[in-house]
Amino acid sequence: MFMSIISTLLAVATVTVYNPRVPVIVDRDYNVVSEIVIPSENARHVSGEVEVFLDGIPLKAIKDVRLVYIGTISPIMSRTKSNVMKSHYNYWGAGQEDWYASRSTFIDSKVKPKSNTVKLAFDRQLVKGDNHFYVSLNINSAKVDLSDTFTCKVSRILLDGREASFTEQGPSQERRYGIALRNHGDDGVDSYRIPGLARMKNGKLIAVYDIRWNTYYDLQADIDIGFQTSSDGGRTWSKMGVAMDFGEYGGLPKDQNGCGDPCVLVDDTTGDIFVFAIWAHGLEGKASIFSSKDGFDPIDVAQLAMVKSTDGGKTWSTPVSITPSVKNPASSTLFQGPGCGITMSDGTLVVPIQEWDKDKIPSAGIIYSKDHGETWTVSNMAVDHVCEDQVVEVSPGVLMLNMRNFGSDNRTRKVYVSSDLGKTWTPHASNDVLIEPVCQASVLKAGNTLLFANPASTKTRNMFTIKASDDLGKSWPHALLLDEEGGWGYSCMAMIDDETVGILYEGSQSQLVFQAIKLTDIKR
Repeated sequence: MFMSIISTLLAVATVTVYNPRVPVIVDRDYNVVSEIVIPSENARHVSGEVEVFLDGIPLKAIKDVRLVYIGTISPIMSRTKSNVMKSHYNYWGAGQEDWYASRSTFIDSKVKPKSNTVKLAFDRQLVKGDNHFYVSLNINSAKVDLSDTFTCKVSRILLDGREASFTEQGPSQERRYGIALRNHGDDGVDSYRIPGLARMKNGKLIAVYDIRWNTYYDLQADIDIGFQTSSDGGRTWSKMGVAMDFGEYGGLPKDQNGCGDPCVLVDDTTGDIFVFAIWAHGLEGKASIFSSKDGFDPIDVAQLAMVKSTDGGKTWSTPVSITPSVKNPASSTLFQGPGCGITMSDGTLVVPIQEWDKDKIPSAGIIYSKDHGETWTVSNMAVDHVCEDQVVEVSPGVLMLNMRNFGSDNRTRKVYVSSDLGKTWTPHASNDVLIEPVCQASVLKAGNTLLFANPASTKTRNMFTIKASDDLGKSWPHALLLDEEGGWGYSCMAMIDDETVGILYEGSQSQLVFQAIKLTDIKR
């Protein structure tokens, strides 16, 4: 009997609480807010209670708080040993249901909170080894400000009436809300990828992305460009529409007429919306970039395609290819950098582009229009062995190109500037400073602040972070971690208002996550 008590006390002393820094998705039944790991030396029955303290969130906004038992595996991707979770992550990026599927978990408690302290009871047979629980929040998006932060802290754990000491890893405060804009399986679609985001002239937001109907693979595949709009700062979004679809062009099936990697651009003068994408026609079903050849014919060359909307996305023009007017006939292909383009202070429209030469070596530059998109002119390329660039006007007439490294062991961004619309380019002070795992990234000018967002890692696409610079990119003293778990990692930013940035990215909790962040929080 004495040894049994000692064994129980030892087990109680090693309880661990882990708070992952990930967005808490609103209007979703389950979120892994805190993982609780209770080890046991032997299989045994335990009655217990987990006490949770909440602060900074209206109680009326919380639909319920749950304690979920998930057995011997962790529900957190970086900590799990589950082959199923790892497999689904590899295929679908993020936001899968393995950690809350009915066949994988038990709900021990489900409570509608009446005060800031919530008690979650459980009565369970534990197995020998580590037993994993998690605290989940279900939050009503209509009753919170998406840019607010809150605290959810495991404050006390009781096991068989005894208070358990526990270690806590990760912060329980300053948790952030997120919107799951697109998930695997929504509208019968396998995968959503490559986000673009822009603010329209009327203040609404427009999001664009790949609709990858049957697979997560890149082109060539059955891919169209989807879009949604929001009139309330990203809290709610319209139903998915299709902005670009080449259908069965030229008598080929849809899976040989895919278009993807969108770049959205709003003309701040006219209000017109442009969407650019790479279109692959035929190309033997192979990877569009590497199978593209010289010349202009769509059957040989992946095309830079464009559509336009003059009514806020209600209708879209027929897709056209502008490849003949901007591509060097000797190169293999030229297309947009995914994300967004910009309107310069003088009204010039600018789209980041990447050009792949006959040897499949990429370089980056811009195309620009002085006549509101009627005609386009291509710049000189800034540097080679780069791709998937984004552009920003750092000061009147001065463009900064922030580029993904390609085929290099140097895991840093290339950053060049031009004051003559890309006739000449020079390295910026931040060239080879911002780290990356080789992935697309986003950049945005917000007043006098320059913002940069990407997976802040040199190894894997995790630690998704927004950084801020007060000196136009010479230094980056401010950083805010949004998602430590990561996902496919692409992103795009747009200002919701003068004080709040909206970001759409491929995160760990959904294939496309939207968050609203106060600039003051980034620069704290």
